[in-house]
Amino acid sequence: MKELIAVYKKDLLRLKEEVLSYKNEDLLFKISGEINNSGGNLAMHLTGNVRHFIGAILGNSGYVRNLEEEFSGRFSVEKIVQDIDESISIVEKVLISLDTEMLSADYPQNVLGKPMTTSFFLYHLLGHLNYHLGQINYHRRLITK
Repeated sequence: MKELIAVYKKDLLRLKEEVLSYKNEDLLFKISGEINNSGGNLAMHLTGNVRHFIGAILGNSGYVRNLEEEFSGRFSVEKIVQDIDESISIVEKVLISLDTEMLSADYPQNVLGKPMTTSFFLYHLLGHLNYHLGQINYHRRLITK
């Protein structure tokens, strides 16, 4: 589990680096042409995923997700960085507490339309994080050229 935590942490730190690499907050939330999601909204979506699926569902944190706001809200860079740091803490706290039995049990929610183990879903979430992390990197380079 330590390896999975390390990869989540590495990728969330990369997310923070991407967010901080935008020249200004306006560019972080800029959409253009066929680009429907800004880097800022994708970053909030990713932290929302971690705080909901890992923090609330697996860690019983009480976090209540607002998916619509993730994609339509405008947040300060400071707020996004704070949410990234919180997501790292959640990953470290919750994932280290999962034992082999919990990882091999079905994930508590049917998210993908079929049952899957918690372990499978955690890897799925990591893939999702990286998919959007790539989009943010590409968005930043397109918008700030």
